[in-house]
Amino acid sequence: MSSPPVHQSETESKKDETSINESQIDKSGQRVQKMFGEIAPRYDLMNHVLSGGTDYYWRWYTIRKASPDGTAPILDVCTGTGDLAFAYWKRGRKQIPVIGSDFTQEMLELAREKFQKKYRKESEATSVEFVQADTQALPFDDDRFQIVSVAFGLRNIADTMQGLKEMTRVCQPGGRVVILEFSLPGNKLLRGIYSWYFRNILPRIGQFFARNKHDAYEYLPETVSAFPYGKQLATLLEQAGLEKVKFIPLTFGIATLYIGHKPESNR
Repeated sequence: MSSPPVHQSETESKKDETSINESQIDKSGQRVQKMFGEIAPRYDLMNHVLSGGTDYYWRWYTIRKASPDGTAPILDVCTGTGDLAFAYWKRGRKQIPVIGSDFTQEMLELAREKFQKKYRKESEATSVEFVQADTQALPFDDDRFQIVSVAFGLRNIADTMQGLKEMTRVCQPGGRVVILEFSLPGNKLLRGIYSWYFRNILPRIGQFFARNKHDAYEYLPETVSAFPYGKQLATLLEQAGLEKVKFIPLTFGIATLYIGHKPESNR
């Protein structure tokens, strides 16, 4: 799927007129765990199908725009089945330790299986480790990781600001917090078409391929519509303690990459 040239946006994003308030969405830990546990076996397939394969490009762009530097470890939170964690591991020539954390055990089991099948035969110095953890209370020391990333998982955290603060806490001074998340197109006509597809077509496709009791593919358009994006989310990153925050819309704005730097400790 082709993409227009990406650019850094300086225009404050506007919410879709039909969006719902984020506080109306049930993002309780129990619901999120059960919902993603149910769709885990079809999670990768559905991501590729519903994005038209563009998710490969988004990750490819992310790890090049925010590449590893040095030997300090990398943390990917809300890692799901580990695609961004694996991408960072390979970008670091498989020499930089990478940890993928997630709230849902079923996702982590699939991530570990994926690593065993694809990479375990290779005799590399490091590997990708997967741990179960709540991003709102990460079980890691302060200032540990050179990059703390998340792809399409930030909006699933019950307390967004708490999640951002935790990601910032475990990031090294001078390191980066990298967020890849869905957003809404800036063009009003395209945003309307996209929102209609998200609300009327995507849930039916998702439910057909990955049947579940917790309406996961109804939840997806709800969270995308209600979640802050563009300048609004960049401002939250700054409030969490990051600086030099920039955001780059991708593929007509249906996804956005955010990069924030943790201030140096001696400043």
